Amino acid sequence: MKRRIIDSSLKIGPYQNPGCRSSIRIYKSGRVPWPPKKSDHHWCTSRNHAFVSAMYKQLIAAIAWLANIAAAETVHGAVVFSRHGDRTTKWYGAQRLTSLGASQNFKVGSEYRARYLDSSSSSQILGVSEDQYIGSQIFASAPDQSILLSTATAFLQGLYPPLIDLAPAIATQTLNNGTNSTSPLDGYQYVLLHGVADNSPDTIWIKGDDACPAYVNASKSFKTSELFAERVEATRDFYGSFYDVLSEGVYNLKPENMTYAKAYDIFDLINVARIHNMTSAARNVSNEDLFQLRTLADSAEHGLNWNESQPMRALGAETLSGAVLTQLNQTVASKGKLKFSFLAGSYDTFLAFFGLAGLLEVSDNFYGLPDYASTMSFELFSDDAQEFPANPDEDLRVRWLFKNGTDGDLTTFPLYGTGEESLSWSRFVSETQKRAISDVGTWCNKCVAAEDFCAAYEDDASSQSKGSDNNGSGGMSNAVAGVIGAVVALAVAGLAAAIFFFLRRRKGSVASSKGSVKSVSTDASRHKV
Repeated sequence: MKRRIIDSSLKIGPYQNPGCRSSIRIYKSGRVPWPPKKSDHHWCTSRNHAFVSAMYKQLIAAIAWLANIAAAETVHGAVVFSRHGDRTTKWYGAQRLTSLGASQNFKVGSEYRARYLDSSSSSQILGVSEDQYIGSQIFASAPDQSILLSTATAFLQGLYPPLIDLAPAIATQTLNNGTNSTSPLDGYQYVLLHGVADNSPDTIWIKGDDACPAYVNASKSFKTSELFAERVEATRDFYGSFYDVLSEGVYNLKPENMTYAKAYDIFDLINVARIHNMTSAARNVSNEDLFQLRTLADSAEHGLNWNESQPMRALGAETLSGAVLTQLNQTVASKGKLKFSFLAGSYDTFLAFFGLAGLLEVSDNFYGLPDYASTMSFELFSDDAQEFPANPDEDLRVRWLFKNGTDGDLTTFPLYGTGEESLSWSRFVSETQKRAISDVGTWCNKCVAAEDFCAAYEDDASSQSKGSDNNGSGGMSNAVAGVIGAVVALAVAGLAAAIFFFLRRRKGSVASSKGSVKSVSTDASRHKV
């Protein structure tokens, strides 16, 4: 797909970002136009019937071949990261999930149920409980923010819906006096959701760019760049034309706000008004102008969250990668007891991950904002195995799939510039560790963060710069190593032992450079993300 450069004509696009219904779908063989133009159907005539019949037979054979391949695979676990659904505008803060947004997240949760839980699915996770929620098999977490907690709740309702229609015998119990007792709301299933407070160390795994001064400074460098200034000037008149559209409904909007510097805010205000406000002048904004606003917002948010020469902008993706690796490690260490992990987050983490994982080289679509309720899935599987593999490093593989919004297909893309649709477990671990932050101390030091929980790592900041450079690869942080040294030296034995115990509980387990994992309980992972 061709991308136009921003110029005075204001035609910034259109490269096809994930928010647009592209006429291009990507297959292993390349880019194929879909649907075909009417002129492409001329070959399908009666005189070509024999040819069509032969092609049909080949197609049936190909489908059967693909079905055999799919049947030979066994999925052992998955980690899914989701964006929230439709919401109120961010302009005023305290945004909330709308009924439409909840329905979107519920729908996507239902689709993942069909893939990973349904017994008729070729991708059903081995040994997963199809209908009844079992706490040891499922992990779910979201930051302690209303919109993200609601997002996770709606998704989980779709993943494990009420039991009355699925398994009435489980939803209803017969008491000793002969009466029946049915669980509330037709057997509603209360899937445990771990909310993470802002002041908890665990908040970094899903929102690693929050409360991170180094990330803020890196993002500011984009706003002070020549490229940013050029875009502001090139689009000044374009944005100014929307002031009258928004000024009546947005009480604190000023003319000086109408620039590329507020690209996402302006797009968001107009987009939300078009969806929810029947009297808003925003409904008169043309689809072409809305697309232009969306494309500009894409470029602005991409610039804030990814730059290959300034990796700090992708810090949120580094911590998410650490969380994903930890959750998959739990599945491997428990030999498949942890089946499914779910994390709810924001679009900025998606954009950062697209850059960090090398997906921008795969498709220009990844330069754009993901739609509401978009998801990515890390799928752990093996070939033709009906039990968990005895040798995970050799027999397990990981694939990455992306689903754009509620209408997109769940599609596999190659990670890390490998060109491969799946990676061996050992290679996935190795490649992810190169890019991931896997312990709190590394995050604190890279961010130069002032969070209370970072106090335990402050003494390590100078030694980290002099010592080995782990580049966020995880493993034991220097802070923990320093505490161990203090214990050995018996300098402050009582205090050091207490700190060591606390940090050890927080640290959890990550894979070694060879991809092996320490055996830890499934419950231990509940505080990691």
